[in-house]
Order: sequence, then structure tokens, then C-alpha cells
Amino acid sequence: MAPSVGPAPRVLLRDEATARLRDAIVTGRLAPGQVVKDAELAASLGLSVAPVRAALTRLIDEGLVESKPQSHTRVTPVSAAAVREAAVVVRAMHEVATREAAPHLTPDDLATMRAANERFAAAVRTGDVEAALAADDALHAVLLDRCGNGAVRATVDRFTPGIRRLERQRFAAPHGQDSITLHALLIDACAVPGETDVAVALTTAIWTALLDELDPAPSSDPADPADPASATPEETR
Repeated sequence: MAPSVGPAPRVLLRDEATARLRDAIVTGRLAPGQVVKDAELAASLGLSVAPVRAALTRLIDEGLVESKPQSHTRVTPVSAAAVREAAVVVRAMHEVATREAAPHLTPDDLATMRAANERFAAAVRTGDVEAALAADDALHAVLLDRCGNGAVRATVDRFTPGIRRLERQRFAAPHGQDSITLHALLIDACAVPGETDVAVALTTAIWTALLDELDPAPSSDPADPADPASATPEETR
């Protein structure tokens, strides 16, 4: 007889809904400015409405969704200025991670970072943005994991999705090629005892290169909230 494990706790359903909706927003399957309704989302996810509502609340907190009472709930339009603000915070957290982790990296850690950069380089050469982003995440995850600072990791996890939307839109070969070189220099610095300051400076350079790609630009918001004529009230429930 198969063991009875009972239904999944609601908190796990909420987390599943959050992860799936976050991924849909970050990858653009839910487009910036798109109105979303919890009942429709629940049906598409095969979940009840309750965990989807909880997920939307979390995504509102993360800045990926916005809700206007008596009007609509929608995917937050991409704003270069907002992404820049988030990227500054993420850069600072990666600097902290590098400073705390670099002196404690093992040969296996360094090998993992080098392998990730090789995958990143291959993805950049073929224009595979998804693979490039995954490899980049894997490389920096070594430092985030080894630094052992939960607050740093939580902050990076909190703000990276908003950055990723615009990063994916603007990912270009020149930026990718520069990152390959900077990654390699970062790994080399991490491998040398006493070169932590150099590693931190290279981490700063990596994230500053991304910031340089995020020149302020008009929001992609199709409806200006300041313009009453542009508002289209729509029930979310």
C-alpha cells in the first residue's frame, strides 16, 4: 500500500505559485503592463485561488506586480530607473559576498566558478541568453553560498528578478564578452591569498558594467497613471 502523505501544505502551494509567476514575469511570458486576474492565473497554474493571491501579494512586495484598488492588478512596467536602484543594492551585496567568501574558497569552489564561466562564454558565443544568465548565476552563487551571510543572499534573491527583466532585454554580445574577461580575472584574484581587495574591485566592475547598460530610459508603461484618459479600470477578482 502506498504511504499516505496528505495534501501539500498551503505555504508550499503559495511558494510554488510565487516561483512560477515570478519566472513568467522575468521571462516575459507575462508582459510588462499586462493585467492579471487571480482566478485566471489559478486556472492556468492548476491551483486554487488562495495560494495565487498570496503569491501576488509577495510579488507586489518584490516590485514585479502592482495593484490599484478598484482598478487593476498588473505586471509592473519595466523602469530603467527602478532597475538601476535595485542593481546598486545587488552590486553592494555581491561586493560583501566576495569580501567574505574569497579568503575561504576551496579548489573545488574555484573549479566550479571556472566551469560556470566556460558555460557562460559558450552561451554568449551562441547568443543563448537563458544559458548565459544561468551560468552567470552559478558562478556568483559560489561566492554567495561560501560567504555564509543569509541576509546577503536574501537581499540578492529579493532584488535580482526585477533586474533580470531588463537585463534579458538588453543582453548584448559586447557586454557578455566583457563579463567573460572580468569573471576570469575575478576567479584568478580569488585564487590568490591576500588578493581579496582585487576580487572585490573586480566584482564592482562586473556590476558597474551592468549599470552602464541601464541608461535611464522612458518606462515601457503603456498607460501613464498620471493621465486619467489612459486608465482602464478592470476588476482583478
